[in-house]
Amino acid sequence: MTANTSPAPIAAPAGTAKRWTARLASHRGPLLALLLCQLGQVSASLLLPGFSADVIDRGILAKAPDVILHYGGLMGSAALTQLLLSVTAVVLGARISFRVGQALRSEIFDKVHRLALAQVQSFGIGSLITRCTNDVLQVQTMLIMSLTMIVIAPIMGIGGAFMAARQDVQLSGLLLVVVPILALIIGFLTLRATPLFQRMQGQIDGVNAILREQIEGIRVIRAFMQQGREARRFATANTGLTDTALRAGRLMVTIMPAVTAVMQLASVALIWVGADRVTAGGLQVGALIAFLSYVSLILISVMMMGMLIVMLPRALVSARRITTLLETAITVAPPAHPEPLPARGSGLPLRFEGVSFGYPGAEAMVLEDIAFEVGPGEVLGIIGATGSGKSTIINLIARLDDPTIGRVRLGGIDLRAIAPETLAGRIGYVPQKSYLFSGTIAESLRFGNPDADEAALWRALEIAQAADFVRALPDRLQAPVAQGGTNFSGGQRQRLAIARALACDADLYLFDDSFSALDQATDVRLRTALRQATGHAATVIVSQRVASIRDADRILVLDLGRIVGLGAHAALLADCPIYADIVHTQQSLAEDVA
Repeated sequence: MTANTSPAPIAAPAGTAKRWTARLASHRGPLLALLLCQLGQVSASLLLPGFSADVIDRGILAKAPDVILHYGGLMGSAALTQLLLSVTAVVLGARISFRVGQALRSEIFDKVHRLALAQVQSFGIGSLITRCTNDVLQVQTMLIMSLTMIVIAPIMGIGGAFMAARQDVQLSGLLLVVVPILALIIGFLTLRATPLFQRMQGQIDGVNAILREQIEGIRVIRAFMQQGREARRFATANTGLTDTALRAGRLMVTIMPAVTAVMQLASVALIWVGADRVTAGGLQVGALIAFLSYVSLILISVMMMGMLIVMLPRALVSARRITTLLETAITVAPPAHPEPLPARGSGLPLRFEGVSFGYPGAEAMVLEDIAFEVGPGEVLGIIGATGSGKSTIINLIARLDDPTIGRVRLGGIDLRAIAPETLAGRIGYVPQKSYLFSGTIAESLRFGNPDADEAALWRALEIAQAADFVRALPDRLQAPVAQGGTNFSGGQRQRLAIARALACDADLYLFDDSFSALDQATDVRLRTALRQATGHAATVIVSQRVASIRDADRILVLDLGRIVGLGAHAALLADCPIYADIVHTQQSLAEDVA
């Protein structure tokens, strides 16, 4: 027996900053153009107060119309340049951030489809949806704000302070007091809010998970009249999210009023001191007005940084969650050097060699020391109590998970050495939940075999005992299928799912409790037709009903993840007490119903 690496627990990723830097580096051209636009925009903004001072001191007070026109023209040119560069920068920033968001969603989508089934369950479906939607939106919003402000804010703040000092050094001393106070206020509030944003993203996962569960189980909720209970459960999760959001919001909204109050008090102090100096003749009126304008620019730059800092904690949490997912190692990875399977139609024997499987962190194995073989043309039935590991065996054959210990071989080749697309092309799989994708019946049936013609589709429908109700539909093969197949009954969905697998013309068929919604007569007809149509292939049937597998060549009986019986129906009745008990229980139930 050979051990296989079990899925690693989800951990915080390393090199997050490097990954995001590399992602932005792919947009070097637009980023460079954006940087130049922002530098030009800030330069124009910093020139305006100086021109304004010259208009007042050299033009208006000196009563020089030519000087007024000259500097007025320069002010108009600077303002127009600032406007054009600002618009260009916003457009470039939006395009870059939207492209990054598009790439992130595509990467997450691709990653989710490559995760093992155990890894998907570890993350949780609600969390995966949140990471692909809300988390990407948070990062995208932060990115567009950063790209349009990250250069402007510091340059405008530093440049404003420098230009203010050029107007009057003594008044600039007040900025040495104001700026540290602002930094302390913003830093304190941000540190308090960051853990709240992290908790909030987890609570969004919880709300999504509950909402998804309730929508999918709406029939059960209504059937048992549990709307009130489910409403209370959702309200609890929703209230928790709201409370956390309000606490974080109260901290974050304090930043802007605090910054504004400090800067406005600083402006009042400047006017108070500056007025005395103007009266004393130590400062010109234009210089004081320009100084106040530069202080306003500093205020704007600080408010920009405040806006970024308000959004930064939540965006960082979202970025870490996205990176955690993208950097999670794929446990069911495609082989570096795949081995080819034998030619189609030559038969693919299936073999389990001492297979055990357990989920990461679980105390006990789901399956232990499973060994059996199914050859071409043979049918293996699998039965056992709920939770005995029947569906896990099917998942291992379809390579939705890999064994923790042992090997699964198909055609003599370890499944881990077969390319996923090659394996999928040789297997016809009917899952326990007969899920159909939206579209038409023809599109649903061609899901595993896009090249199947109409004759092949009708042949698959005939075998699956679905041809009669499909012919009765107005559009027949072009009849619409709702998401999940909810416009069909449970039995119809199962038969369409079986037909979808049969349309693949596979060498191995897997039926995971796929006859549970069929009446006994339809079940018998379907299994008879199935045996004739799949005589060349190996077939594995999982069922809770003995009637669906009693004619199998061999029946594998599971109990608590272990094989307790393997043989034909008659032999198991005599030698396997657990199987005999299942048979007698179902017979007694049938007699009671009759």
